[in-house]
Amino acid sequence: MAGHLAGRNIAVTGGGNGIGRATALLCAAEGANVVVADYGVTLDGRDPSSDVADGVVAEIRAAGGTAIAVAGDVGDMVVGQRIIDTAVENWGSIDGVVCVAGIVRERMLFNMGEDEFDDVVRVHLRGHFSLYRAASAVMRKQETGGSLVGFTSGAFVASTAQANYSAAKGGVVSLTRSAAFALRRYGINANCIAPVAMTRMADNVPFEMEAGGPEAIAPLAVYLLSDAARHITAQIYTCTGRRISVWNQPVEIRDMVAADGVSFTVDEIVRDLPDTIGHEEMPMFADLERRMKEMEERKASDAAAEPADGAGSQA
Repeated sequence: MAGHLAGRNIAVTGGGNGIGRATALLCAAEGANVVVADYGVTLDGRDPSSDVADGVVAEIRAAGGTAIAVAGDVGDMVVGQRIIDTAVENWGSIDGVVCVAGIVRERMLFNMGEDEFDDVVRVHLRGHFSLYRAASAVMRKQETGGSLVGFTSGAFVASTAQANYSAAKGGVVSLTRSAAFALRRYGINANCIAPVAMTRMADNVPFEMEAGGPEAIAPLAVYLLSDAARHITAQIYTCTGRRISVWNQPVEIRDMVAADGVSFTVDEIVRDLPDTIGHEEMPMFADLERRMKEMEERKASDAAAEPADGAGSQA
């Protein structure tokens, strides 16, 4: 191993399963001391247990690494502070955080309950805030600064049946960009990974997608924590394992100005907006239509391949 994180102190939320587990193990293999933070809940946030975090810590220690488990809900500010305090009290500093913890509550927007929305936003978005806040308060006083790595999703653009998840992941992007903007002068960089991986959260996706295993995502997280990426901040990287891509930065692209220099009337907007600035197409509409067509074709193919009632081999 190259030891890209030798001597670093890293906290990983959601570190007991999937991408979080793979990231915690690789951070340790690359020389880091790791706080493995996970409540070990089911996919929808129920049945908490510390067993998964303890298990990953045992793996790291068995391989000769150093790790400590912290169990708790990352949406709780006290837990976020405890995770960072654990690193500082045991090893003297916190050099990086990776926020992977999340849950899903899938429901169409018009059927979604208030709790289903709040719970997902709390774990994903507030979970990032609790770690970012506690870590940055320490990092800004360190000569070495630090690194914040958030986990968003391509679903931050839009989602058919997970508006809560999409909203939370969009918030993670804006929170991480804000952290990058505000904390750069303290030597702190902040970036997002939008993984496409076969995890528990991907099991119910009703269409084929380009995806790798959790272990294929972890190397990018380690890179963003390392000295090699200290100059990189405010970026979103999609990672499928075999493919990494960078997202564009949001900017205004066209405008129009009121003729009187004050404001538009409704009639002026109706007349001028379509031809002057128009609108931007949403690529996901076409992508959704393609996926729905593929699903229908697959269903039709599967139905055609099934034997008719009463048909089949005879003994």
